[in-house]
Amino acid sequence: MGKERIRRYEQAAELLPPRLRRLAMELPDARKECAEELRLRVCEPLTVLTDEGELSVAPAERDALVTEEDVARMVAGVTEYSRYASAETLRRGYLSVRGGFRIGVCGTAVMRDGTVCGMKDFSGLALRIVCERIGIAAPVVPRLWDEAGRLCSTLILSAPGGGKTTLLRDLIRCISLGSTEHRALRVAVVDERSELAASYQGRAQTELGNHTDVLDGCPKALGVPMVLRAMSPQVIAVDEIACAEDVAALCAAAHCGVALLATIHAAHTDELACRPLWRQLLASEVFSRAVTIGGAGNDRMYTVEAIPCSAGSACS
Repeated sequence: MGKERIRRYEQAAELLPPRLRRLAMELPDARKECAEELRLRVCEPLTVLTDEGELSVAPAERDALVTEEDVARMVAGVTEYSRYASAETLRRGYLSVRGGFRIGVCGTAVMRDGTVCGMKDFSGLALRIVCERIGIAAPVVPRLWDEAGRLCSTLILSAPGGGKTTLLRDLIRCISLGSTEHRALRVAVVDERSELAASYQGRAQTELGNHTDVLDGCPKALGVPMVLRAMSPQVIAVDEIACAEDVAALCAAAHCGVALLATIHAAHTDELACRPLWRQLLASEVFSRAVTIGGAGNDRMYTVEAIPCSAGSACS
């Protein structure tokens, strides 16, 4: 796993402008292995985000400050000098890049009729290093089925940065591929911000199994009913439930007999009762399993528990 993470870091560093790329490549392998993001901010040093926090890539005395030209050059390079082709995701604050990388973008929003229609004067970039952890879901998957052999709708919980998306991605892969105990299921992924499939020009850049369909760049509240009607999935997967509209769409799908996989920011199940949206989610009785993630890095632990619910609730 360490060598793979280093390889992915170096692939990400190749996307940087040459001067910054050289600095990033000089980082010790131990830092490369735990890198989660590379951050570029105009007039600030290039930094790397690890589980220890955000660290400068080069010593302070070196000429490592990011310039406006660096940021503009990187955006031009990753969009292959055709910003128009990336306009839709750019106006939403990110770019999807070949190889499964994703770049968050900050700058000046261009507004029209009260909505963001573009971005200019780029001031900061966050290059997310997506590194799949194939197989981490293997111990979890067998515990997500009920006595009748049905996949239970499951919530994945952790604090921000706790590995929810990484686990969900591998759960999708395992369920889509099937096993000797359980048949493969059709999975539809509504990937609103291209974080699960890391799609590039319509093709998933991550391993999601051979019975998985991806709807990329579509809001969950709109995408869930779309895939439900168009792809006849047995499972629908989404990342990060964030609003009441998401909850309503997932409830409607569950009532059509579809199992759900979703993530939410919460440290443990007790926290779900503390905020209105999560209370609404619990009251819907759609989810009957919860996977809570603890620990960090290679020492993450996955705890599976039942979410108490009344008879007849949705374990689809």
